[in-house]
Amino acid sequence: MNLETMDKTYVLNTYARNYTNFKSGENATLFDDKKQDYIDFTSGIGVVSVGHGNKQIANAICEQAKNILHISNLYLIEPQALLAKKIVELSKLDAGVFFANSGAEANEGAIKIARKYGEVDGEIKRYKIITLKHSFHGRTISTLKATGQESMHNYFGPFPDGFVYADDIDKIESLLDEHTVAVMIELVQGEGGVEPLDKERVQNLAKLLKQKDILLIVDEVQTGVYRTGEFLASNLYKIKPDIVTLAKGLGGGVPIGAVLTTKKDVLKTGDHGSTFGGNYLVTRASLEVLNILEKEDTRTTTNYFSQKLSTFLKYDFVEKEVGLGLMRGLRIKDATTLTKIINECFNHRVLVLKAGRNTLRFLPPLTITKNEIDKGFERVEKAFNTIS
Repeated sequence: MNLETMDKTYVLNTYARNYTNFKSGENATLFDDKKQDYIDFTSGIGVVSVGHGNKQIANAICEQAKNILHISNLYLIEPQALLAKKIVELSKLDAGVFFANSGAEANEGAIKIARKYGEVDGEIKRYKIITLKHSFHGRTISTLKATGQESMHNYFGPFPDGFVYADDIDKIESLLDEHTVAVMIELVQGEGGVEPLDKERVQNLAKLLKQKDILLIVDEVQTGVYRTGEFLASNLYKIKPDIVTLAKGLGGGVPIGAVLTTKKDVLKTGDHGSTFGGNYLVTRASLEVLNILEKEDTRTTTNYFSQKLSTFLKYDFVEKEVGLGLMRGLRIKDATTLTKIINECFNHRVLVLKAGRNTLRFLPPLTITKNEIDKGFERVEKAFNTIS
């Protein structure tokens, strides 16, 4: 039985899977079982922030694995405390951190903090959370309902109550009422089409919510950890949210999520927990990721990547360039053309992604080199030239 047959037989078919067998990687370059190289402009959907086969990460994981992988959150975990301190310092927020295993779990934690914050004398008085129409917040039952894309709600109801969707950021104010406890937004909508929100509108929203004692939750699962240039996109937007969620690039490939909140006294002992969240292995790896990225010149890399990407506006099926930092996209005229482009890019051995609103999405490792950018875009151009 070959690997493809084995996968199709024993793994649930929840992904439109490509059966190329990657065996190794070096920064933004992957190698398959035939030793062919591919330029990775996806970084595992924004996860492999410091590249494939990073020796510093591998050494940190190996060293930790020789000692302790896991005990439980009933005991002190030294790298967890060190990581929480570093995240808080980099965030520039007066916050506490809870560690989970994924972005969806981080967002679940954010929702729980908000709901408890809405209690008065043990009774929930405020529970509604407003999100945006094209948002994506996860695939658990609550975060799926928090996601504003209606097509994602098929089959899985009934859902928890209390989520309301605004068509755009300007419509949020009209939806606020006495039951509203929080607004949850992505500053750049990833799955929603790599669409950045307007900075001034976000700042005005943040001020309004502060005046009304309504929490601002910023989902930075994809935008966080230097993806948009600053440690948090919130730093770039010059706002101070009440709750921020992180995951993806935080672990460089190991599964980790984090909830930062300035409302440090809301959750009490026993209110929330995670068996694996923030264990020795993931927090040690994540510390090394942040040590690497603190020294990385992402601004120069971003500028060079953006210059290369903008040359593709010459194609008549490309409508515009979107995104921030190294979270970029090209809006394509229709879904059929987008699918052709993604397939042709793979045929030319460069990995790219699809996002909503017919967007070709690019999420390269933050450590990608100039040579890898050049090589990748040479291949993208060859792919584009096959599209009529």
